[in-house]
Amino acid sequence: MASSIRIARLKGEAAEAVKNMKLIATKADDETRDLTADEQADFDKYKAQAEELVKNITAATEDAAIIAAADTLAKQVGAEPAEEPGSDDTTKAKAASLGLQVVGSAQFKAAMSPYKGAGQVPERSRFQTDPIGVKGLFVGGSATSGGAFVTPEQTGIVEMLGRKELTIRNLVSTRRTGSDTVEYVRQTSHTNAAAVVPEATSSAAPTAPASGGGALIPNAGGGYKPEGSWAFERKTAVVKTIAEWVPATKRALADVAALEGLINDELRADILEKEEQQILNGTGAGEDFTGINATSGIQTQAFATDLFATARKAITKARTIGRVAPTAWIVSPETQEFIDLAQDGEGRYRNGGPFAFGPRTLWGLPTVESESQSGDEMLLGDFSKAVLWDREQTTVTVTDSHADFFVRNMVAVLAEERLAFAVTRPAAFVKTATHA
Repeated sequence: MASSIRIARLKGEAAEAVKNMKLIATKADDETRDLTADEQADFDKYKAQAEELVKNITAATEDAAIIAAADTLAKQVGAEPAEEPGSDDTTKAKAASLGLQVVGSAQFKAAMSPYKGAGQVPERSRFQTDPIGVKGLFVGGSATSGGAFVTPEQTGIVEMLGRKELTIRNLVSTRRTGSDTVEYVRQTSHTNAAAVVPEATSSAAPTAPASGGGALIPNAGGGYKPEGSWAFERKTAVVKTIAEWVPATKRALADVAALEGLINDELRADILEKEEQQILNGTGAGEDFTGINATSGIQTQAFATDLFATARKAITKARTIGRVAPTAWIVSPETQEFIDLAQDGEGRYRNGGPFAFGPRTLWGLPTVESESQSGDEMLLGDFSKAVLWDREQTTVTVTDSHADFFVRNMVAVLAEERLAFAVTRPAAFVKTATHA
């Protein structure tokens, strides 16, 4: 509507300018004379006005056609634009600017070139331009400007806060169980009485002790073999549950396809983080696992000289007392940083420096970072002597059978796993101090 009024106004102004030109020319012709200097100046002024107005009429007509086409297309796709009450001149100017950008582009002119003779595109001809780059027409988010037509692009990116790296489950032994409790046998003592034994020189039987009571006395030349001794105890690990749930609405799960998968993944990750913390630091109180660091009987190594000397002493304890070949160190990120930055007397990095290849090591044993490990200690051990039994691996279930969720169209999304954990040989581990 506004475009039509503007075009009509421009046409009226152009007609008035042409009328003034005719009046000046007609007067001179009736008087059979040439135009005076003043008349010629006025004639040229009206002529310039008329030419400029014709250009404006052409541009306004083209802009109106473009906007009308856009309105038609919007109606076809179900988004009917309407001119906002009180639309300001800025929006109108931007619309006109867009039209000028389009019709003035090389792509539009190239598409129109086959129809120059006709002056317009035939009704049933297919008309298409190459992509035309234009400056934004609707900039800004005001409801009274073109910003109301801007649709934000959905990228599909959901950036979470990030999580700690989980490393411990891959170190320990992992097994399956179909029971709520698991039993294992642990050796508590061992007497090695093996000795070199001479051949028997007598077949005499053992004799009774002089007192008449007690064990028989072997014959001195009987070639008897020494008797060793082993002692065992039966231990039980109870399957326990690690669980977490969050509420969600049914509408949210139905409307956002990725939401349910995101919730499931995050809940599983929460369970695994807690599992790692329990394997290392479970206190054994209540429903806690008894983690490696809290297991009775594991060895300790006090700080001696520096971290590297202390670590070497811990390896000796693991081998000579624990009777194992240790497989790894578990260290905190801060301790790993200290090891990586340590230098010798000539300023060379002891651990290979920033360009070293392969796994990071301490005294030839790999170091494994875990944020669950205290910075005050490192944990050395043969991690095959810590066993995790999976009763039920992590599962996720969704239900509205919680409180009043059914009548509120809400659901509880629950993740849980059931497992047992035990250290089968405590002496295989050495808690090692990192500072005095």
